[in-house]
Amino acid sequence: MARYTRDHFRPEEHEQALIGIVGELQVHPHIDGRLLGKVLNRHPKGAGLSFSKAELIRGVEVLAPQHGWDAPSLVARLRMKPMRTQSGVVPVTVLTKPFPCPGRCVFCPSDVRMPKSYLSMEPGAQRAAQLHFDPYAQTRSRLLALLGNGHPIDKVELIILGGTWSSYSESYQRWFIRRCFDALNQLHDDDRQQAAPDPRLATWDNVKVEGALGRYNQRVTDELQRRGQWAPDFEDAGWDEVEEAHRLNEVARCRSVGLVIETRPDRIDEAEAQRLRRLGVTKVQLGYQSTDDRILELNQRGHDVEASRRATRLLRRYGFKLHGHYMLNLLGATPASDLAGIEALYADPSLRPDELKLYPCSLIETAELMQHYQSGAWVPYDQSTLVELLAQCLARVPRWCRVTRVIRDIPSQDIVVGNKRSNLREDAEVHADRSRLPRVEIRSREIRARPIDPKELVRQDTSYQGPAGVDHFLEWVDPQDHLAGFLRLFLPSEEAPLPELLGAAVLREVHVYGQALTVGEGPGPAQHQGLGRRLIEEAAQRAAQAGFAKLSVISAVGTRAYYRGLGFEDGPLYQHLKTSASPAAHR
Repeated sequence: MARYTRDHFRPEEHEQALIGIVGELQVHPHIDGRLLGKVLNRHPKGAGLSFSKAELIRGVEVLAPQHGWDAPSLVARLRMKPMRTQSGVVPVTVLTKPFPCPGRCVFCPSDVRMPKSYLSMEPGAQRAAQLHFDPYAQTRSRLLALLGNGHPIDKVELIILGGTWSSYSESYQRWFIRRCFDALNQLHDDDRQQAAPDPRLATWDNVKVEGALGRYNQRVTDELQRRGQWAPDFEDAGWDEVEEAHRLNEVARCRSVGLVIETRPDRIDEAEAQRLRRLGVTKVQLGYQSTDDRILELNQRGHDVEASRRATRLLRRYGFKLHGHYMLNLLGATPASDLAGIEALYADPSLRPDELKLYPCSLIETAELMQHYQSGAWVPYDQSTLVELLAQCLARVPRWCRVTRVIRDIPSQDIVVGNKRSNLREDAEVHADRSRLPRVEIRSREIRARPIDPKELVRQDTSYQGPAGVDHFLEWVDPQDHLAGFLRLFLPSEEAPLPELLGAAVLREVHVYGQALTVGEGPGPAQHQGLGRRLIEEAAQRAAQAGFAKLSVISAVGTRAYYRGLGFEDGPLYQHLKTSASPAAHR
């Protein structure tokens, strides 16, 4: 594929200026934006231009060996948005192309330039559109942006968003995954060139949005067929190509330690679950939206709560991590019904997702909800009501669940009415603290960059009945209940969905917190101190005690080598560790 370079920055050509900058910054333990700006202005790049932070980081990395600079320390202080990697891995998000969606939800926008439910002005969507939704170019672009801002990119959680993944053809799914992995596999230390989008992929920026209301599927279908892009021959890859890309990624610089897709509950069946596992998927974002059948019907969601239960049960049997989507302030909802719905989400053993996106409904002009707003049938909650409701919802989330978001990243100019505050979560958390509402969900307890003493950590176990079995949430916490790491162990009570999982307890997730470190680097605040290994040893013992003959892990492609090092053996879709239990104990 053709490549082009956006930035021809060569640190050697600016060595004296960079020496001056580093000389000033080295004496400061903390570098904020104001300090950095002053220093950069005193040492310009030339022609009235200042160095960007990415250029400065690049300069530090290249020139450090010959000048004796402590590059890791300096880059850590310069790093932009450290929160991106304080959960231990680097998230890389890419979008699929516009494509018909099986849903008819009244709250969903209909921007035909985007996959369903996304808007062209959302930051991630803008990047995807500029690169013609090319999976390779998107993945590489995000990796280089993170690398340029000082983030390690060795451990990547690849997040594939855009409409309903399960509505795309299998050939497109295979091609998209393979090209994402190609980008991970082909990024090397000395390669900072961006990738141009594949010229065979059409741009969507000249498609008009007007008149899209209620006609998204037909208009997107017409446009794809007009361009010959409905199912082009090049958007295909064989399973052997996917598996080869996976194999290469096991030893690549940028390894996939998680692969996430999003879909609808009514699109999940046995064949889809097996296909997701074969693609390397480890986590599924599932759009519940509500736990009330009346509200689902009013909003034309197209499925009921029982469909959500069936999908959750099936995905749990396969060991997937579940990331539920839930919307507040839908048509027909009230603050009281919303709070009851969140309580039902965790009270119902057939649901209970591991993670949660909690979205207040915002009105977008191209959504059918606009008609209900104009008629007075739907009214947005006022800000104080919304903040109070979110605080109450956060207080209902158990310690084994992580609330990843409470808003969609929708530009305020696209919102007709509804929340426009980007820091809504902060508002809700402040309100919860002032009201002395408890918050024990994972994100509020992550240890992040706090220093820890492994000797002070305590291992806790929370068990709860989930769909199709019992889940154990094993965690390392410090005396203040800050979370340093956790493991999810599933002990199924139903027949295994695959012969490969006969007699198996399933290790669904292992996560150690702290700033993401380069593979082999350490020790860090929490990572690389043996915390994950010790949790896995405990999980194997518990599986044996419960009568399971083996512990099977739904490993990501990039973690296979790690599990082999712990004694796990490769299977077709999982990796397995024998336990001391009788092999006849479980079917």
